[in-house]
Amino acid sequence: MRSAPLTRTRIKFCGFTRAEDIDRAVALGVDALGFVMWPKSARSVSVEQLAALSARVPAFVTRVGLFVDQPTELIEQCSPYLDMLQFHGNETPDECQRFSLPWMKALRMRDQIDLVHEAERYHHAQALLLDAYRPGTPGGTGETFDWSRIPANLAKPVILAGGLSADNIADAVRQVAPYAVDVSGGIEASHGCKDADKMASFVRHVALADIR
Repeated sequence: MRSAPLTRTRIKFCGFTRAEDIDRAVALGVDALGFVMWPKSARSVSVEQLAALSARVPAFVTRVGLFVDQPTELIEQCSPYLDMLQFHGNETPDECQRFSLPWMKALRMRDQIDLVHEAERYHHAQALLLDAYRPGTPGGTGETFDWSRIPANLAKPVILAGGLSADNIADAVRQVAPYAVDVSGGIEASHGCKDADKMASFVRHVALADIR
């Protein structure tokens, strides 16, 4: 088990498509809300939907846009409605760095990945988001990975993702002590439709895990 973090575990809920779900997440005190701009996702939204949804997000809650190897023009079009970019594809450090917004890099935990090297490679990232690996699927698999593979002292903050839910999040927080956790399917009734009880339970279990 890792040493306890000095601050509370931040929470990012991802894959919002409905205004009422945003309102519930904000009321629960969630730190960041994610919007999937990759059109092949069942949770994707258009630029117009992003503009409307992001307008509901109050100050001090971070709006994150998720992109997968997408055109520069699209990302720039979305940027006025976002506070941070999340790159989930094969983007190089230079490709991530070309925009005016801060960004994080998602890494899928394939065999033999060297996280220390990746942290050095993406040294301008605000954080590394670590997700389960499934060939051909850039995220949202609903699968976990072996959390013991994460080095204890990476040079970048770790955002833990992949198959998280109220059932396992306490164990994840205690074992990994991540800077933040990211959940999508684990708080849903169906793709893109959040479940109020699951959202509340997830937040509650993170808070309980932090008390140790």
